[in-house]
Amino acid sequence: MYDVRRWWGRNWLKAVLAVAALGLALGVRQSRAGFLVEAYRALTLPLHLGAPSQSDLADARVRELQQRLEEVESRNAQLQTLLNYRKTLPVEGIASPVIGRSADRWWQQITLGRGTADGIQQGAIVMAPGGVVGRVTAVTPHTSRVLLVSDPGSRIGISVTRSRYMGYLRGKSDRTATVEFFDKLPDVKPGDAIVTSAYSQFFPAGLPIGRIVAIDTKKSLAPEAVVELSAPLSTLEWVTVLPHSPELFQQFQEPVPATPSGSGNPKANPNSGTNPAPKPPATPRTATN
Repeated sequence: MYDVRRWWGRNWLKAVLAVAALGLALGVRQSRAGFLVEAYRALTLPLHLGAPSQSDLADARVRELQQRLEEVESRNAQLQTLLNYRKTLPVEGIASPVIGRSADRWWQQITLGRGTADGIQQGAIVMAPGGVVGRVTAVTPHTSRVLLVSDPGSRIGISVTRSRYMGYLRGKSDRTATVEFFDKLPDVKPGDAIVTSAYSQFFPAGLPIGRIVAIDTKKSLAPEAVVELSAPLSTLEWVTVLPHSPELFQQFQEPVPATPSGSGNPKANPNSGTNPAPKPPATPRTATN
């Protein structure tokens, strides 16, 4: 016992310092480990919080199915509208989906998912609920390219259903088109319906195109009218393709009344009390559609 006390008396300070150093070392090691653990928890906390539960996954699946159902219902409604429209046509057409349309040529052309394998030929007429869409200008076994009536390069012979005055229509790359009349003083007004005329090279007479919304009679060469196109060209998803055939031209015969009223023609028949339908000039401008 005396030896222990004697040793302690000489070395107590060293012993205390050694124990303190050992405790400090252990504390630092534990602190480092705790720091690493806390850092890991902080970094992975967002991942743990963002992990979807089974309930979240089920809700997301339900929302996805609801969106799909809405899309299917919308397509079914469009197809039903197209089916009802096809029943009104005097000839059987080919239903075709719109599968291609570029942003820089949105109002110029579309690509259809039907081709020669489905009976579509170049020159076929494309219609939609509302009226004329355009005509097929190129075709492959399974696709067709359509020139829209809204293309500025499109030219279609037209007539006004009310007064029978004629002219030609050209596209403006939007929902409207411009009509230039052959007559200097045509009997036209806003609201008049416009249809294809017998002077249209690629279309039979009587196909609906649109309605006049504005008239400019101050044009130096010939009066012009702005026509709102009746086919929904900006939202096309399905169309009906009609064959370019003599049978089609025979079915679409435009009824031309013998004595339309209000034609404004100065050469009126005094015995009839009405004015005869105006005739196009002997050498009218050639419509390219």
